[in-house]
Amino acid sequence: MTMVASSRSHARGSKLAALRELSKGLKVEAEFCPADVDPFDTVSWELRSAQIKDENGKLMFEQKDAEMPASWSQLATNVVVSKYFYGENGTPERERSVRQLIHRVTRTIADWGKADGYFASDEDAERFYRELTWLCLHQHGSFNSPVWFNVGLFHVHGVVGDKCNWRWNPETMDVDQPENPYEYPQASACFIQSVEDNMESIMALATSEAMLFKFGSGTGTDLSTLRSHREKLSGGGKPSGPLSFMRVYDQIAAVVKSGGKTRRAAKMQSLKIWHPDILEFIECKWKEEKKAHVLIEKGGYEANFNGEAYSSILFQNANLSVRVTDEFMQAVEANQKWTTHWVTDPSREGPSWPARELLTRMAECAWHCGDPGVQYDTTINRWHTCPNSGRINASNPCSEYMFLDNTACNLASINLMKFRQADGAFDVERFKSAARIFFIAQEILVDHASYPTAEIAKNSHLFRPLGLGYSNLGSLLMSEGLPYDSEAAYGVCGSITALLHGAANLASAEMAAVVGPFEEFHKNRE
Repeated sequence: MTMVASSRSHARGSKLAALRELSKGLKVEAEFCPADVDPFDTVSWELRSAQIKDENGKLMFEQKDAEMPASWSQLATNVVVSKYFYGENGTPERERSVRQLIHRVTRTIADWGKADGYFASDEDAERFYRELTWLCLHQHGSFNSPVWFNVGLFHVHGVVGDKCNWRWNPETMDVDQPENPYEYPQASACFIQSVEDNMESIMALATSEAMLFKFGSGTGTDLSTLRSHREKLSGGGKPSGPLSFMRVYDQIAAVVKSGGKTRRAAKMQSLKIWHPDILEFIECKWKEEKKAHVLIEKGGYEANFNGEAYSSILFQNANLSVRVTDEFMQAVEANQKWTTHWVTDPSREGPSWPARELLTRMAECAWHCGDPGVQYDTTINRWHTCPNSGRINASNPCSEYMFLDNTACNLASINLMKFRQADGAFDVERFKSAARIFFIAQEILVDHASYPTAEIAKNSHLFRPLGLGYSNLGSLLMSEGLPYDSEAAYGVCGSITALLHGAANLASAEMAAVVGPFEEFHKNRE
């Protein structure tokens, strides 16, 4: 017993000592970029032309003499130069080198982290800058597009803009609107927004979505809060229903290009399976697609998605998903009737259908046009990490970010192929180190970014959602000769995902020891 107690006391003391050491700030070792070496000197450089052509070979974009790492592919050159270089092409302020792009982002993040006290010393902050720069330069990982679009434009280039977004002010401990949105740039790709059943909220959502698209982000909203067209208005008359307002949101997404570029806006709209307008929602995109087919087959219009046939129909600028519950799936299994209910009065029943017919209709429409998708509402909320702060109603456009309404998440991805060694082994230690560096960078961004609404800015500070993932899984499996749909591939994927999750959690714990946990942590600890 004495030995056990002694062992526990020693472990507890070691843990406290480690926490005290961590509280002094984060230590960063030179894992990737050699000490005292400029990371930009670790690659060979060359001048290239970047071009983007449409499907007919027409030149849409060209920039000559862009300075690129010699190891980068031409595809990477075309994408980065056309999408992420700052400034009007052909003007003096236009970025002309990848070193300018990466430096403005990584230097800005490192300086913010240093100012906020994340690092144990100035030397650690500088090593963090070199490590993060090296990882981005050598294509070991990348941030989401809004970071490349917006971060560093004020810090490095002095870019200014009109007041529009909101940010968390650590001095007042409240949100405010900065005079210059580029000083506090929009850095998150993924947003979830709510809408209330009144015209002011419906149109406010249209405005905040437009601002998100302007700065290169995507957004998702569950429209189940809007009463169906079968219900009544308080002042008399008939409501429009969610689908009518989807028309408005669809056109805003079509007009406002992402990040001011030619990239399409990213948008998700969902409806819960109990909503009275659920069948119309399920069928809406398929019905519009039928019109496009007629224009293409009978009218001779081009079949590509940027052509007039698809630009003239509705619901082409959003992903649509039905949020189904366990109760609905059980009704499908038992071949029972499914009854909807009013939004304004849940005790009043709406239309009913055989549950299997609804699910079959979803499958048929998805087969024809790719939508609607399905989100499992019950399971999603069962896995909720902050249930005491509210339920999960919606997702971002790609559905990997499931969280509370009026929140944002900045993303980064690690390139798995960069950690495959010559003998086929996976470099676990370097992968964990890369995950730590990127996760620290993502955390630093949260309170230095701005957001389209005051509520999202506040919730971003309170919850600090971060999304760290990986890319090139398919290539990694193919390089090992593993079939994608095989038990061996599942094992590789599960192992890497667990490793990433653990590395991110460890980095999160390190940062919590330095700057404290996110403010809603204690409410959701149990």
